[in-house]
Amino acid sequence: MDICVVGAGYVGLTTSAVLAELGHRVTCVDQNKEKTDLLNQGGIPIYEEGLSSLVKENTQKKRLFFSDQVMIHLSRHPIILIAVGTPPNENGSTNLTFVKNVVQLIAKSMHGHKTIVIKSTVPPGTNEWIIRTLINQGVDRQLFDVVSNPEFLKEGTAVADSLHPHRIVIGAENKQAADRVRSLFKNIDAPVIHTSLTGAELIKYASNAFLAAKISFINEISRICDVYGADIKDVQKGLAADPRINPYFLNAGLGYGGSCFPKDLSALIYSAESKSLDPVLLKAVTQVNETQIDIYLHKLIQHIPEPRNKQITVWGLTFKPDTDDLRDSQSIKLIRQLLQIGCSVHTYDPMADLNSAEVTGHRELYASVRQSDVLIIATEWHQFLEADLEKVKKNMRGNLLLDCRNVLDPARAKKHGFHYVGVGRS
Repeated sequence: MDICVVGAGYVGLTTSAVLAELGHRVTCVDQNKEKTDLLNQGGIPIYEEGLSSLVKENTQKKRLFFSDQVMIHLSRHPIILIAVGTPPNENGSTNLTFVKNVVQLIAKSMHGHKTIVIKSTVPPGTNEWIIRTLINQGVDRQLFDVVSNPEFLKEGTAVADSLHPHRIVIGAENKQAADRVRSLFKNIDAPVIHTSLTGAELIKYASNAFLAAKISFINEISRICDVYGADIKDVQKGLAADPRINPYFLNAGLGYGGSCFPKDLSALIYSAESKSLDPVLLKAVTQVNETQIDIYLHKLIQHIPEPRNKQITVWGLTFKPDTDDLRDSQSIKLIRQLLQIGCSVHTYDPMADLNSAEVTGHRELYASVRQSDVLIIATEWHQFLEADLEKVKKNMRGNLLLDCRNVLDPARAKKHGFHYVGVGRS
């Protein structure tokens, strides 16, 4: 099929490459000419395992194209996937400016029937709003279908998640439109959930909200473990052994971040409140996450009562390992608070730089801890788990190791002379 994907960001680029790999002819359009020029030259604006090779292979096979000529391709292609950003507004609602702009362009370029597939994460009611808007713009209702097909990609495994999804969700008003979208993924064997437009929107939000809730739950349990002297790792094992719970998203630590969970929780809370509902549980999930950094700062000050001018090395800037994404990173928030209390902050991350005049960034792991009083692990990159702790300790001035992801073995750290501190670790 001939498909136009609007948006060359994380979701749009991954979706374009995967659809091309499935045999479709895909044109990914974006108004950012620098980005499309980079892609046409073989560059990739983001880091994602396996994505670069997938883009290169399908570009060479003439199945994947990039262009900044948005209107031309909206007019040409019968299937349009909207995968533009939906950032949060200050009040927690979703900024739909980019989605609205694309809808306006579609209305102006409508020639023949269009199947408009919404991949962007949008609040409940947005797909129905798109239908009303196109009709109000004078577009014949018989000339288009709107289908909600949310993505469930995890940064770091997005390509694998796309090729081997746990489910495919399709929200549509009629079977013909749903079948048309299902045919895009005909070579993928996965359960298909057919629902309404709003049902699909809420499946996406509910999925992210539930995963965020698991993270906040285990973080709150880790606080209880702390005051009672229990080990959160033992509690995690006990929970994970129950098949009704499973082990995923049950690692206590600094909290969740990234481009999805924080904004999606805020959007769902806002959507509920706009209908006079009080989502108490969702608000609690957010509150636990927002205060998790305070727990670790309190731990630091307990062991370093006068942290001003102390040199602290933070390992990990990205919100999770195997990505270069700094959006809503808990590590960055922690660093800002360390700077506020007067610490001298040094950093190392395998994929990202902070670009801050107040922070000393390093390109080498062991150089980053030289003469530091404290080492903080803020992201669970495998390089940190495999680090030579004896060498790390020799390079440091102090011996405090604050493990904000509870990923190191405390006994191993202590063996090499560290004073190991986690949360909920006995």
